[in-house]
Amino acid sequence: MAMARSSQEDPSLERHFKGHRDAVTSVDFSLNRKQLASGSMDSCLMVWNTKPQSRAYRFTGHKDAVTCVCFSPSGHLLASASRDKTVRIWVPNVKGESTVFRAHTATVRSVHFCSDGQSLVTASDDKTVKVWSTHRQKFLFSLSQHINWVRCAKFSPDGRLIVSASDDKTVRLWDKASRECIYSFCEHDGFVTSVDFHPSGTSIAAGGMDNTVKVWDVRTHRLLQHYQLHSAAVNALSFHPSGNYLVTASSDSTLKILDLMEGRLLYTLHGHQGPATAAAFSRTGEYFASGGSDEQVMVWRSNFDVTDCRETVKVQRPSAALASPAGNLLPDEGFAVPAVPGRSQESLPSQSPEPVDPTPTLTSTLGHIVGQLDVLTQCPSWSSV
Repeated sequence: MAMARSSQEDPSLERHFKGHRDAVTSVDFSLNRKQLASGSMDSCLMVWNTKPQSRAYRFTGHKDAVTCVCFSPSGHLLASASRDKTVRIWVPNVKGESTVFRAHTATVRSVHFCSDGQSLVTASDDKTVKVWSTHRQKFLFSLSQHINWVRCAKFSPDGRLIVSASDDKTVRLWDKASRECIYSFCEHDGFVTSVDFHPSGTSIAAGGMDNTVKVWDVRTHRLLQHYQLHSAAVNALSFHPSGNYLVTASSDSTLKILDLMEGRLLYTLHGHQGPATAAAFSRTGEYFASGGSDEQVMVWRSNFDVTDCRETVKVQRPSAALASPAGNLLPDEGFAVPAVPGRSQESLPSQSPEPVDPTPTLTSTLGHIVGQLDVLTQCPSWSSV
């Protein structure tokens, strides 16, 4: 039985960016949502200005694939990790100036700023997690208990903990002050690709090659929720700032929105052609972005939690509030968004140190196309899990 929902609550495709020449690996919003950064296998970063008809920037400098991008808490800096074993810190403006440092002895898989902006954590195929000072890129310490590639590492919201996900099938929780591993979560049956802290800092979510998403309590180490909803690897996930929702991106080409309070699947979004490889909520949760192997970057309006977006975000503490997922999840509300290959709001020429404005005609035509996509998303065809 399909659930009835008013169309205004459905996520809608807001913008559609084309500029990368290979798979998108990572997306991240700046603090004020005026900029969206994306990294790609094409060795470039793109910084998209979300205001209509404004300029997009392509940043070049990495010698190999860009695996991760992350804005500093203030939005004044942008960090990138790469397969060239380096991390770069950029000023995300028209000049695109950056500093670079050799971070690891193998591919750097992820980079993430601490909430105070003073340090950043990196994860690498050299099996280590490292912490650095932001402004001088000074090495501070290394965490070295993983026995395979480390795909992702992030600070807790208060900066006291670090969580890491690895191809050794574990998620490890570290104390930043003591530099010791507090706990190792071993429930995944495959490589763990992505991990994120709940905004309250009291739980973590991880997704992996076993197609599952798991949510654990940080203090009791208890498995709170387990979702097996994707039919292929989970490549990325991100908590909504309210803590009530989680977006996941999978190689099955879909994005899924999970309602953590009710422990159920809320939406399945079909926008990408091929694997969905990146996903992130904006800092207010009003929008989320996705990236795929189809070279597309998409920005979606959330709509499903308008209250949380417009008011000061209230974070639920999941240790008490998270629901246990039902054995049979309620119907999945899915809708399809046809991709528009080779078309976008903004595109850049092959040589692009300078930003380029889209032409008025192109903007008008493609604005109409995106508008039509929005109309399509308002008339979803409901499907059951």
